[in-house]
Amino acid sequence: MPAHKANVPRIASGPCPQRTIRSSLPKPRRFYLLANVAAIFCAGFFSGCREPLAPSPPKKSTEAALLAPTTWWPMTRGGPALSGQVPEKIPRNPSTAWTFAAPAPLSAEATVFDGRVFVGAGKGTFYCLAAATGKELWRFEAKDAITAAAAAAGKLVYVPANDGRLYALDTETGKEVWQFTIEDKISSGAVIMKNPRGPEMWVLFNGYDGTTRVLNAADGKLVWSYKTDDFINGSPAIVDGRFLVFGGCDAQLHVVNLADGSLVHKITTSAQIPASIATFGTMAFCGNYANETVAFDVVGGKVAWVYQDRALPFFSSPAINEQLVLIGSRDKHLHAIKRTSGELAWKFKTGGRVEGSPVVFTDGVIFGSTDGRLYAADLDNGAELWQLDLGEALVASPAFGNHQIIVSGEKGSVFAIRGGLPKKP
Repeated sequence: MPAHKANVPRIASGPCPQRTIRSSLPKPRRFYLLANVAAIFCAGFFSGCREPLAPSPPKKSTEAALLAPTTWWPMTRGGPALSGQVPEKIPRNPSTAWTFAAPAPLSAEATVFDGRVFVGAGKGTFYCLAAATGKELWRFEAKDAITAAAAAAGKLVYVPANDGRLYALDTETGKEVWQFTIEDKISSGAVIMKNPRGPEMWVLFNGYDGTTRVLNAADGKLVWSYKTDDFINGSPAIVDGRFLVFGGCDAQLHVVNLADGSLVHKITTSAQIPASIATFGTMAFCGNYANETVAFDVVGGKVAWVYQDRALPFFSSPAINEQLVLIGSRDKHLHAIKRTSGELAWKFKTGGRVEGSPVVFTDGVIFGSTDGRLYAADLDNGAELWQLDLGEALVASPAFGNHQIIVSGEKGSVFAIRGGLPKKP
């Protein structure tokens, strides 16, 4: 069985610096016993002393208006649940449809919306490209790097930047409509959500100043904010249409009421959480710097299970479906973990670190590696379906929209990958 580390060494660099986190979690055996009991009596959902909770499906009324997976990828991880899931088959016999060359490294996940691809660069330029051809339509200059995904809805695209500004730009022209400024960088992707108590649209984001903010999407006015004690890099996720959930460098999973930002509870993990979580029903999943992938029961406020393999951190966000939690690691593997039990299903080895987040289809998963290759693997056993050598390290997470995979490389290339005709026998 994987084991906990009681003490986590100080992190000298990276997205969660300057803190030493010590474990306050129970011993591993207690976690695995509780997870097994939960799997038997409550279909994998740990609920403490409460009545067993059935998993709630994502709110279709919320996501349907924002996300058409076969056409758009309008925000980070595809939608407010941050599940990285696409309800169609993986592209086969892939080839590069077009490339776009930016004069700066690209680590931001792309956004695909209404026939356009939006992506930010390390020097602060934000590009709008035609999804069909890769032709540049317009560009916008921020004052610092753009390292996270934008979010698009209606006629606006919301761009987080390391200059501490969230920019709202016109999707047709790139003209600035409004901006919201904080005192530190914004390295998390923006998320768009309908006000649960009214007709307005909201834009949600986490700042490196340790604060979650919800703004009115039309004019950028602050609706509410929630303060933590440390940096936040990952985006906020929406769970069950009621909760906003995220992890941070304080090693806590924060669960707050979506309507007003009031705290529901904090769930402790044993180390800093450097990236976005992913959700499925009322469960949340993340990697941390203690080399663990952790499953949380959001409503019950408990850890359900902990998975650990080697002494290298899980730096990517997971992708989730009914069976698996799929997450990349700096150990050069993609790990497929059984969603309800936390047991390893399979691993896929690459030639480099897997830091970008995977995208899961109905019959496969795609993910990039710093070895310069984009991989596709079968969900049942991890067998390779195909690989494409794109010639530059892939740190950015792939996106899927307009029936093509969009992924960016560290040398500044944006690649559009499309499936081809079936090969003749």
